[in-house]
Amino acid sequence: MTKEIPVPKNRASRLLKIGRLLGGIAGQMLSDGVSALADGKPLRASDLLLTPANAMRLAERLSEMRGAAMKIGQLLSMETGDYLPPALTEILATLREHAHPMPQHQVAQVLETAWGKGWDGAFQQFSFTPFATASIGQVHEACKDGRHLAIKVQYPGIRKSIDSDVDNVAALFGLFRLIPGEFDLAPLLKEAKQQLHQEADYRAEAVNIAEYNRFIGDDSGFELPTVDSSLTTSDVLSMSFVAGAPIESLASSPLNVRNRVATQLLALVLKELFEWGLVQTDAQFGNYRYQVERDRIGLLDFGATRHYSDELVDAFRRLMGAAIKGDLSAIEHTAVELGYLRQAESLAYRRGLCEMIRAVAEPVRYPGLFDFGTSDLSKRVVDLAISLRLHQRYMHLPPTDMLFLHRKIGGTYLLCARLRAQVDVNRLAAPYIR
Repeated sequence: MTKEIPVPKNRASRLLKIGRLLGGIAGQMLSDGVSALADGKPLRASDLLLTPANAMRLAERLSEMRGAAMKIGQLLSMETGDYLPPALTEILATLREHAHPMPQHQVAQVLETAWGKGWDGAFQQFSFTPFATASIGQVHEACKDGRHLAIKVQYPGIRKSIDSDVDNVAALFGLFRLIPGEFDLAPLLKEAKQQLHQEADYRAEAVNIAEYNRFIGDDSGFELPTVDSSLTTSDVLSMSFVAGAPIESLASSPLNVRNRVATQLLALVLKELFEWGLVQTDAQFGNYRYQVERDRIGLLDFGATRHYSDELVDAFRRLMGAAIKGDLSAIEHTAVELGYLRQAESLAYRRGLCEMIRAVAEPVRYPGLFDFGTSDLSKRVVDLAISLRLHQRYMHLPPTDMLFLHRKIGGTYLLCARLRAQVDVNRLAAPYIR
């Protein structure tokens, strides 16, 4: 069990955490510098700063703070990972997996504020040990009136600290020059604040769950939670408990089971975008469960659900159509329309980006079963991205809507690879892409 650590609840205490982090890193640099001088080694500030110990210290402090500080660390590691030192990228990636749980007394305080004193008397059972933790809150198992519930409890003070946390962590990354100065983080940080405010409003997530439930209808292949509005506030989200094994546990299942589940998930992505215009954009493995007895997939966490306009969906449809055909000219034209490219880009960069988009569409273009387990597609796309950034010194990010869509598609691809699944993506996409 991860160690329980109280959540710092106000700006002063959260800023103090950042200050201690700075002091710890500076102290480590001084110690390492003295050792290097004693050994007669050349001194370079970057080598002293970007040690595994300092990278671990950074990730650990962000994990202790939780909230926007942890979330922006996740976001920077995902969207700017190619710019960061490998040791730092690898350690920051652990922020996507778990957070320290808060102590029982803080859980009780949040629930008493939301439900009033004596709230526990209405429950037959409430487990103070969370079964899941994340950057914004943690989830507890409970039983009330014979109903099996999942209670999502937000860390105290998180919503009020979002803007300052994002600014402080961005300043920290800038101070240590972890991201090149020419990289324009402003649009990403602005969108991160808006997205975090949305995710920290559990009533808004309850609306997302209800809307997604309406779209998915009576599809027996999936189970979503249903919200108990009488027990839901901005800080507490009460839902029916969605049971099931971790989705990645299917990796040892028969091939036909893995293929069927992967096909369902990819078909769902296409429906979300092209039919509903409503996409749950966080495809991390922890947001899926597999129910063996019912051969059904449980879907969790709708805080990062986004609406996509008809205009954007149509442009993305045309982009994928051009990528399937391998028409680099049409890819370039639509990439400009979607904001991937600006008019001032060099010819070499434009060609390179179009080749990368064409590569990402490979599973859709492939006739028949695409083998995610044996494909090196992920490595080739990363190599293309690194080549563009290293040789073209290009720092422009696509619009945020597209970044979140990348996260959904890329995460689903990674899950298909983890399951070593074979899927006829071309057949699934054909009805949507002209």
